[in-house]
Amino acid sequence: MSAQPQHRVTPEEYLAIERAAEFRSEYYDGVMYAMAGTSFAHGTIIWNLGLELGSSLRNSPCRGMSNELRVRVPPERLYLYPDIVIVCGERRFADDQADTLLNPTLIIEVLSKSTEAFDRGEKFTMYRRLASLQEYVLVSQNKAQVEVYRRQPGADQWLFSEKAGLDASVRFESISCEILLAEIYRDIDFKDLTLQS
Repeated sequence: MSAQPQHRVTPEEYLAIERAAEFRSEYYDGVMYAMAGTSFAHGTIIWNLGLELGSSLRNSPCRGMSNELRVRVPPERLYLYPDIVIVCGERRFADDQADTLLNPTLIIEVLSKSTEAFDRGEKFTMYRRLASLQEYVLVSQNKAQVEVYRRQPGADQWLFSEKAGLDASVRFESISCEILLAEIYRDIDFKDLTLQS
């Protein structure tokens, strides 16, 4: 979420503005935030994840989108564009525009300097309100590290696991998929990487 807030608007006003806009904005508690651009590394990691997940989900009831599908968190205080969102089974949308998902199964955020604190803190706190959400994943940009928060059955508790190193693999239980970190970080040169977003 960008640090440049605009004037306060209702959720209905936000959706009307957003659907007509050339550039995307997120919405949090009455304020629209223009989305910042991404670094090459950020975009590459999203692309790599999309390729791996898309291949794995081809014959499953799950479908994914990379940072184009808006997710609404009740009670309509938060509208976000996750880096990757996956929904399994029936897809439920806020209205007939089918551009605001209500029931994500898995959300992946690629961390950047400007968003890491929000992604780890308040955003995750709000995402946990989504009863459908089974896993929340944070992917580092500057080292081979993936953190998975997995909802535990029958409880409002989340289990944390972390995988690190290019020889490791990470498993997303909610979609029965395992990916090598070497694939997630393909074409990323960490020693030359400078975070800019």
